[in-house]
Amino acid sequence: MTDSEIPSAAAPDIYRVQTRAPGPEGSLPLTEEMLLQRPSGDIFGLTQNAGMGWDPRELGRKQFLILSTQGGVRAADGTPIALGYHTGHWEIGLLVEAAAKELRALHTIPFAAFCSDPCDGRTQGTVGMFDSLPYRNDAAQVFRRLIRSLPTRSGVIGVATCDKGLPAMMMALAGTHDLPGVLVPGGVTLPPSNGEDAGKVQTLGVRFAHGLISLPEAAQLGCRACASPGGGCQFLGTAATSQVVGEALGMSLPHAALAPSGQPVWRDAAVRSARALCELETRGITMRDILSPASIRNAMVVHAAFGGSTNLLLHIPAIAHAAGLPRPTVEDWIAINRRVPRIVDVLPNGPTHHPTVRVFLAGGVPEVMLHLRRPGALDTDVLTVTGKKLGEVLDWWEKSERRARFREILRQQDGVDPDDVILPPEKARERGLASTVTFPRGNLAPEGSVIKSTAIDPSVLDAGGVYRKEGPARVFVRERDAMAALKKNKIKAGDVVVLIGCGPLGTGMEETYQLTSALKHLPFGKQVALVTDARFSGVSTGACIGHVGPEALAGGPIGKVRDGDWVRIVVDSNKLEGSVDIIGEGERRFTPEEGARVLAGRGPYPELAPDPALPADTKLWAVLQQAGGGTWGGCVFDVERVTELLETGRRTQGR
Repeated sequence: MTDSEIPSAAAPDIYRVQTRAPGPEGSLPLTEEMLLQRPSGDIFGLTQNAGMGWDPRELGRKQFLILSTQGGVRAADGTPIALGYHTGHWEIGLLVEAAAKELRALHTIPFAAFCSDPCDGRTQGTVGMFDSLPYRNDAAQVFRRLIRSLPTRSGVIGVATCDKGLPAMMMALAGTHDLPGVLVPGGVTLPPSNGEDAGKVQTLGVRFAHGLISLPEAAQLGCRACASPGGGCQFLGTAATSQVVGEALGMSLPHAALAPSGQPVWRDAAVRSARALCELETRGITMRDILSPASIRNAMVVHAAFGGSTNLLLHIPAIAHAAGLPRPTVEDWIAINRRVPRIVDVLPNGPTHHPTVRVFLAGGVPEVMLHLRRPGALDTDVLTVTGKKLGEVLDWWEKSERRARFREILRQQDGVDPDDVILPPEKARERGLASTVTFPRGNLAPEGSVIKSTAIDPSVLDAGGVYRKEGPARVFVRERDAMAALKKNKIKAGDVVVLIGCGPLGTGMEETYQLTSALKHLPFGKQVALVTDARFSGVSTGACIGHVGPEALAGGPIGKVRDGDWVRIVVDSNKLEGSVDIIGEGERRFTPEEGARVLAGRGPYPELAPDPALPADTKLWAVLQQAGGGTWGGCVFDVERVTELLETGRRTQGR
């Protein structure tokens, strides 16, 4: 078609235009009380419902809202009409449909609304990553506005899957204190029968640059990594960990997290969730009854037992804040990770690296909770969306047919013992599964930092399980520059890459998975450490220290490091203690205390500045979350604190 043809008709029937229609038949089920007492919006809503085709005789039913992060447009047979951003939201319209049909069968009126989500894998290494974490707060606000914008709703189902959409949905549901709500996790994609998972294929470029794979190999591996069309990635990254945490909070039905997307067991969760929502509404159980300080602690305990993504250190505090509950502190995380053993063997932590679907078949969250209940690590008196206390749920699970049959499927289909995926604690100790997260402090991270210590290559630990590293700093202010240096062999074994200006104020706290994954899959990568004020993908492994606080652009000492400074890192993977310090400049060596004084006397790194491509709305997000406690406070919008600061500024200026 030429430009001159574009304004012409694409089809000959465009001129068959109708200017009036008879409207729906029947009448609204109005009463005198409704006309005299109810707001006009309630009446107009009934008019709209009839206009959309709902039988007017059924408009008096209770109304329930289904929110989701659905993306893309699928044909009835599942083929794409318009693609979504990722597999995680591609199929969840099917869950919305299953829940809606069940709500209708239960003689209620289902509504559905959508706010799609980005793909952190798609935006790795691009300016799109600058919108990733800020999106979470924005989406939570949109979801809450959508809930409030249906004033006649009696409860809410939230359907979501991936890295930011699922935490946003949990924040939104947590904030609907006086409504019943149920979270439906969108499941996981399957691994390929012969190929690599969706985490490893993100290193194709750097492995090709180092001659580790051929161009045809890269093309084939990249093509088949997502072996089924829907669900979150196959590893225990942020998406899968968020599903686990949602169930651990009591917001999802038992054994809902990590179900294989698109399959009957996956759809069944949506149907049962619709029933659960109606039962909660009948009994007057709301989200305020489900979420409590005890349920937040349970989620942190389960997170530790799974060895979950460090991104949940941002999301769990944000969910707690939305629920009006105290946010966990660094000390809380340290205490739980020291007390709770890791008992799940799953990608990317290992040691065997089972995909997430095997964790589901082995029993998922309730199976892990059974092991945690025995030593008293859980509060089993908390209420769940089943309407029952957690202890009752676990009693059911232990003797259930569901548990027995899915564990047998794992044995028969994959030849895997379920107790080799979710291990009894004593067996986990024998296999060397260590607790996951350590929080190093030091003169580079006075407020703290995070490392997934269990993911450090065992060959670089000493006999006592301690990682000790000293080396010269290689400073970068852009991830792309560090990646370019790595691909050109300008980063060597023994270096400590210090990536600064990548916290909220610099890049919206981008993920730096390009770097962490490259170091994991390069032969010399285990001899390189990374220290940054950015964050990591949940699939990241290695000697990678992130979330350094204060961030460089907030005056943190990490922003004063120079090339050649001597960095010392110590991480005890058993005691979960660590430090990250400057202990030298040039040939001179000194104590960490002297290093702190040296850093205090320096100005910022000369090139330190926010990324010039940082969007204005992300800058606003960064400022607001800084006022709300920053990264260690969950990057939330604390309205009271922001209001207080604005009022103080107004008074200072005499306004």
